[in-house]
Amino acid sequence: MSDDACLLLADFNSGNLAAYLRNDQAAPLFEVVEAPYDQVMPILADAGHASWAAGAQIAVVWTRPEAVSPTFAGILRGDVADLGRLAAEVDRYTELLVEAGLRVQLMLVPTWVVPTYRRGLGMSDLRPGGVAHALMTMNGRLVAALGGDPRAYVLDAQKWCERAGAKAFDPKLWYLGKIPFGHEVFKAAIPDIKAALRGVNGRAKKLLVVDLDDTLWGGIVGEVGVEGLVLGGHDRVGEAFLDFQRALKALVRRGVLLGIVSKNEEQVALSAINSHPEMVLGRADFAGWRIDWTDKAHHIASLAAELNLGLQDVVFIDDNPAERARVREALPEVLVPDWPADPSHYAATLEQMVCFDAPDRTWEDGARNQMYAEEKQRRTDREAVGALDEWLHTLALQVSAERVNRTNVRRTIQLLNKTNQMNLSTRRLSEAELVEWVGQEGREAWVYRVEDRFGDSGLTGILSLQAVSGGGRVVDFVLSCRVMGRGVEETLLHHAVARARVLGWEELLVEYLPTEKNKPCLDLMSRTLRPLKGDLQLFHWPIASEFPLLGHVEFRS
Repeated sequence: MSDDACLLLADFNSGNLAAYLRNDQAAPLFEVVEAPYDQVMPILADAGHASWAAGAQIAVVWTRPEAVSPTFAGILRGDVADLGRLAAEVDRYTELLVEAGLRVQLMLVPTWVVPTYRRGLGMSDLRPGGVAHALMTMNGRLVAALGGDPRAYVLDAQKWCERAGAKAFDPKLWYLGKIPFGHEVFKAAIPDIKAALRGVNGRAKKLLVVDLDDTLWGGIVGEVGVEGLVLGGHDRVGEAFLDFQRALKALVRRGVLLGIVSKNEEQVALSAINSHPEMVLGRADFAGWRIDWTDKAHHIASLAAELNLGLQDVVFIDDNPAERARVREALPEVLVPDWPADPSHYAATLEQMVCFDAPDRTWEDGARNQMYAEEKQRRTDREAVGALDEWLHTLALQVSAERVNRTNVRRTIQLLNKTNQMNLSTRRLSEAELVEWVGQEGREAWVYRVEDRFGDSGLTGILSLQAVSGGGRVVDFVLSCRVMGRGVEETLLHHAVARARVLGWEELLVEYLPTEKNKPCLDLMSRTLRPLKGDLQLFHWPIASEFPLLGHVEFRS
């Protein structure tokens, strides 16, 4: 997805929001284009409006409920609520949003709020006829209408107002400049907007590395022993550490990898994880660990490399400010947040972090730590077996192919946008763009699931094909590094050639587009395919020749 321009559509003066977006230095950076004031409905309805001519691929559409719904405006004045008409007005607005969403790659729509000084009907305000009841109805219909749209995401503006507190609303700002919110609301919105853009681009943080002593539990386990640790129980600090672990567990279930880097004796530390009765996290929740007395910066880099992640994917949490400073200095790409001294604030601090925001959760996300644990078992087993071929034949490797469809497209986009090494073209697309691409004549896209005797690796491969003059070409060839080196790569090529034969193509072309990280893809193509006219980045396979399926692979299509 392009980060070049963001269109702001608002029925109020959006100058302050635009200024904060322009001045915010967190990635991604983009040009901000302000649409004319209070022209939201006409611009949404008119695909030819000049506001769309700038080519912005991101739109933030922020409106007030009384501007969208005349019925709601009447409720604010004390009119009798017509909920049927209210719903129809919201539905018409969401229809415009969906239609306009086809012009961009991503649309962000903040929820509707009313100033806190509006008490409506007081104790009856949440009953039919009340302002709060009508507002909840409107927001519920907004979320329901856009919930299945791959381009649109509804953001919770109420949270921004809560963070701003007493500074959220100032009637004077409205009368002076048609600005409905205080500066603090716009400031609070910026991190969520930027996090949403990073999330859909696959740039959310993927690995959270934590210390142990006084971070995961209270006390130094090497000194007080497992029994002396402060964790859970009827203790204020123990409960705080317990809630912090619960918050970490929630991240694991969202697909964030969890790792340990701690200065400790490994056997003692792991014994605490295994045996403390109040531990929420178990060894299976950690994708890896480095527990000894070596420099933590060195270990963080080592753990990231083991998990095939870049340092830009890593967050490090440690209670010790000296350790945090060391990692910040040695590994500037790693995010090292300031950490509170009081454990009571640990869970809240973690839950406020926007760096893990991702658009959707897939089955692979929830099972990611388990998959890495299974990969450890594979490596251990591989070391125990001498020859590679012998080990491959013991895997009982199964690869299954299916077309990209509604049930797998979100995971497909995740894999497409985050994979760097085995990625032929490093093409980045939104879900809507991929669906549109596949829907055109002469194109098809497949995904691959990999399973062996150690476990299910999930959806780990992508292949897309396109007809060209005289044959066809591979557009995307993507494979997760977790399954590289087992013959899955060759299986995808086998299937590509088989599909080309079914489609009646005479030749299959494969063009390698180099990046800093995808040389493994070049190595594969150089080893398995034939260079075209001496071009070291353009390969082909004549369809008259079979591309063999390796003997240890069971392939299902």
